[in-house]
Amino acid sequence: MKFRFLNLISEMLFLKTYKLTFLAVLFSVASFAHEVRPAFFSIIQVSDSTYKLVWKLPAQGDATPKIYPTLPQNWSIDDQQTMILPGSLKRIYSITVDKGIEGASILFDGQEKTLIDILVSVKLLNGVEYTQMVKPAEPIYQIPSEPGMFDVIRTYGILGIEHILFGIDHLLFVLALLLIAKGLKKLLFTITAFTIAHSITLTMAALGVVGLPGPPVEAVIALSIVFLAVELVHSFQGKRGYTFRYPWVVAFIFGLLHGFGFAGALAEIGLPQNEIVAALFFFNVGVEAGQIMFVLVVIFMMWWLRKIHLPYHEKLRWIMPYVIGSIASFWLIERVVGFW
Repeated sequence: MKFRFLNLISEMLFLKTYKLTFLAVLFSVASFAHEVRPAFFSIIQVSDSTYKLVWKLPAQGDATPKIYPTLPQNWSIDDQQTMILPGSLKRIYSITVDKGIEGASILFDGQEKTLIDILVSVKLLNGVEYTQMVKPAEPIYQIPSEPGMFDVIRTYGILGIEHILFGIDHLLFVLALLLIAKGLKKLLFTITAFTIAHSITLTMAALGVVGLPGPPVEAVIALSIVFLAVELVHSFQGKRGYTFRYPWVVAFIFGLLHGFGFAGALAEIGLPQNEIVAALFFFNVGVEAGQIMFVLVVIFMMWWLRKIHLPYHEKLRWIMPYVIGSIASFWLIERVVGFW
């Protein structure tokens, strides 16, 4: 009797905790629907002594991070424009520099108090370009004298990893695929199909071969997650259709759309013109590395839950499609409403 009472209490606590957790996840994740976008700082040489600076900050509504670039003393600002764009604040400066900018240092004051990375891009008239990611732990960038391939590899590889790991919508889609694809062979086929598909459209869109408008693509990505959540619920009701028999086909079709989503994020950042192929390749490598890390963590968690015989493992299995579907439905409505 005592153990039954304790079991009843633990079950009530589990259900109550689940409801509170579900509400917290729904509203917090919904507002964090996509990746944590980096800020962008670009220096473009216009003539021997004039440059255009572009400073772009991600925004949540009217709020923007309090990060201020501190320019060298010999950089004179001639003109300034401010533009408020959907999801970002953009400032454009025209500056004059008496001497060359090589070796100059730029301090991003306030970045150390945030979690935001800053992608710095420098383009000179002689075709030389520099690209580097500035982290909050070291919020200063020194323009080098010579460009290095390693900087491009490191910067765009890290961007790819961060994009997939902070792209909650992409991760929910992959999680739903993992719940659908039963068996190692079917799982490998499914993940491979998704990888090939989004790599194709990411490459083609980044190179300007094909393109789709961003807002509809983001809405359909949310719809793809809703679709998989519905398929999971149907499976619990004994209605396993085409998606469960051939999950790799569904993964490939929707993966093409997710590739356009990746390309949209990459378009905001830009590619170094003299290292387009390397930057695109290593961004894609980063995306795949992040995806593999997520898949391995999920597989380990599934194995661990089965191994310890968690009493509520079966309830968790039923809950997951509703959590995934509810969050994705919120995104779908939010993104469709955003059309107007």
